[in-house]
Amino acid sequence: MTDGDLPFVASLYASTRREELADTGWPQEMQDAFLRQQHEAQHSYYRATYDGAEWLIIEQGGAPVGRLYRVVWPREIRIIDISLVPDARGSGIGGAILGAIQEEARGIGKAVSIHVEKHNRARNLYLRLGFEVIEDKGVYDLMEWRP
Repeated sequence: MTDGDLPFVASLYASTRREELADTGWPQEMQDAFLRQQHEAQHSYYRATYDGAEWLIIEQGGAPVGRLYRVVWPREIRIIDISLVPDARGSGIGGAILGAIQEEARGIGKAVSIHVEKHNRARNLYLRLGFEVIEDKGVYDLMEWRP
């Protein structure tokens, strides 16, 4: 990921939050401004918090379809964020990427972890792939897979 990818990543972030904002009754321009601000805050937080992380753009056929942020720690591979554009969700891309991360982790003897919102539809994918909830973090659960 480069700074040139930021408009795509901001748009992708917004696509993951639009549904929850639809119920606010806010005008569209207010929703857009809120989503821009939230993305900027998240981006700054991730960059400041996860030293040594990889910031990757997921492509299909040369076009960006998602993002994968991850960091390898001594005990685990932490998936900081994985998101796909709406048209790519449910297509198998996310499962394939997660499977590849699991195989990598198996090869180096590490766990894989991710924070997942309790109402995130992708939660079912994580459960199917063998992730388990190891800690309740309020809005999020910390899920982990072990080889």
